[in-house]
Amino acid sequence: MEAKKYRLTENQIKHGEKILYQIEALKDFGMVKAGDLGGYIESEENLSQDNDAWVSGNAWVVSNARVSGNAWVYGNAQVSGDAQVSDNARVSGNAWVCGNAQVSGYAWVDGNAQVSGNAWVSGDAWVLGDARVSGAAQVSGNAWVYDDAQVSGNAWVYDNARVSGDALVSGYAQVSGYAQVYGYAWVYGNAQVSGDAEVKSREDYIVFKNWWSSARYFTWTRSNNMWKVGCFFGTGKELIKEAYNDSDISGREYERIVRYVEEIMGENYGNKEKAE
Repeated sequence: MEAKKYRLTENQIKHGEKILYQIEALKDFGMVKAGDLGGYIESEENLSQDNDAWVSGNAWVVSNARVSGNAWVYGNAQVSGDAQVSDNARVSGNAWVCGNAQVSGYAWVDGNAQVSGNAWVSGDAWVLGDARVSGAAQVSGNAWVYDDAQVSGNAWVYDNARVSGDALVSGYAQVSGYAQVYGYAWVYGNAQVSGDAEVKSREDYIVFKNWWSSARYFTWTRSNNMWKVGCFFGTGKELIKEAYNDSDISGREYERIVRYVEEIMGENYGNKEKAE
């Protein structure tokens, strides 16, 4: 068995009814040198003795939470409950990861951010500032969630998407591509915001339901005038053509909805020209 890389010292802090022990490195690994003092853990179950995982500064890990792989928890960060921080992930600042949450890959949770519930932050995703990711939400890819933004429910933010400001993404909503949701926008339900769409208010997207066949939801976004229907992403013209290739009723109904949105766009532009 490989020698341990750290030990629990006699330096203690109290967290509720629990006693946490400061750790000391027993050998060099990663950026840590033998003799370096780290953060605080409740037991060796909280921090792997393998690889380069480490807890430093005033950070602490408690209960059934675990830090493994090459992950680091530092600053004043807290990891508790059954949370897992693994791979090359970083949790820093005053961030809090709790519940059954997982932070993995090269993900970074920083600032006053919180990841809780069954939420998962992975890939190269960042959750920063006062952002909250909760429920069964996922943030992955190169996505960023920051400021006071919240991602909850079963929502998924991925690819290169950005959610910021006081924005809320919830339900089964998805934000992907290079899309941006910001300001006081609320994207919820079964909405899918993708491509290079920008959503800053409730007027910037509409969710429709395919009542005539599959009953799935699909989304139009105003800023780029694009449609997201399942795996399809494109213009209204492309959507109509694709739908007619499927069936006459599908083509007719999608065309009806696309024309309706074109009327909305036309009325808005017309009102704008009158105002000018």
